[in-house]
Amino acid sequence: MTTTLDEPRAAERTPPPAARPGRRRSPVTWYRGGGLANLLFVLPMLFVFVFFSWSPIVQSAIMSLQKTNLIVSEWVGLDNYLAVLADPELGRAVVNTLWFAVLALLFGFPLPLLMAVLMSEVRRGKGLYSALAYLPVVIPPVVAVLLWKFFYSADPSGVFNTVIGWVGIPPQPWIQDAAQAMPSLVLEATWAGAGGSIIIYLAALLGVPPELYDAAEVDGAGIWRKIWHVTLPQLRGILFIMLILQVIATAQVFLEPFLFTGGGPAGATKTVLLYIYDKAFRNSLGGDYGEATAVSVLLAIVLALLSWLYFRLTDRWSTS
Repeated sequence: MTTTLDEPRAAERTPPPAARPGRRRSPVTWYRGGGLANLLFVLPMLFVFVFFSWSPIVQSAIMSLQKTNLIVSEWVGLDNYLAVLADPELGRAVVNTLWFAVLALLFGFPLPLLMAVLMSEVRRGKGLYSALAYLPVVIPPVVAVLLWKFFYSADPSGVFNTVIGWVGIPPQPWIQDAAQAMPSLVLEATWAGAGGSIIIYLAALLGVPPELYDAAEVDGAGIWRKIWHVTLPQLRGILFIMLILQVIATAQVFLEPFLFTGGGPAGATKTVLLYIYDKAFRNSLGGDYGEATAVSVLLAIVLALLSWLYFRLTDRWSTS
């Protein structure tokens, strides 16, 4: 008797079956669920995003197929792409950009990691050293470049020439010499951007288990063997991410060659972005905006491929 009375109550307490996950909602259900209100709420932000983000991209793709001075336009198809790909100045700009990237990776990539490792070993004043390392990032980039341009004076009384003169090195032309100009730009760019990388590496080093260092020390490993066998393997993921991001950043270098040398001397520091700028704005009567935009589209495709590689690798690491 008790069982018979409890069965309806148990049925009342049983929750209704959940809707099938693959079931499609009808327009009426979507409207009653507040879908229209949600759409009206998102619509202004969606409009701003499309207008300011995707609209310039579409317009740039169209402009790259035109001969235009922003007033009169003529449809030329792929002629702009063929013209810039046959331009030897673009080839030299690509070589200069690759040379800048190689130098930036050789000097600017390991230096922040080394400084972060050394700072992590400091027992006292770690916060002060971190603040000093990050200080160049706080300085406005234009101010930093103009300051270093003053330091790079080829005069024997210049700041850097005076410093190297203390150890018997003769005065150097620095940015006024075609061979020394690009390494000089890389040196300033490394100084300006190392602070952010150091902070990221310091945060990553906090995630390395201390017992790994203790085990290495028990085995008699010195500081360099600890770095090689413990630190670098533990930071493998962040190191590769920083590498990809730095390659993408060096492909877009513009400020240093523009303010330091204007692409000189003799075109030794003319990068791809500076080539685009010269195509579009160097002529006061109106530049070749179609060819400049074509180079921009080609550069965007290359950077998109690098970004795709970056996201694929980071997604693989996050799910492994």
